Amino acid sequence: MNAKLVLKTLFLILVLILLVMIGMNNRGTISFSLPLVFKKSVTQPAALMYIGFFGIGLLSGVILASGGGGKKGTSGKSSSSQKSGH
Repeated sequence: MNAKLVLKTLFLILVLILLVMIGMNNRGTISFSLPLVFKKSVTQPAALMYIGFFGIGLLSGVILASGGGGKKGTSGKSSSSQKSGH
């Protein structure tokens, strides 16, 4: 097993434990206002909003990290085959 994968998994587990702790300790409601998207303020428990923002951030990070590197992969293979041919 790859050590980098193990460290990433442990980090994700720690973040999820943090989210559970936040959810248990922040039960008060807060008001969230974003006039361009919502006409009224959204009032929800603080922990629920935090988990929602975390989910949006995690999804954005995964999309940005996975980016389409299809052209880089093919050009990398052709350049390495050209180097070995010389």
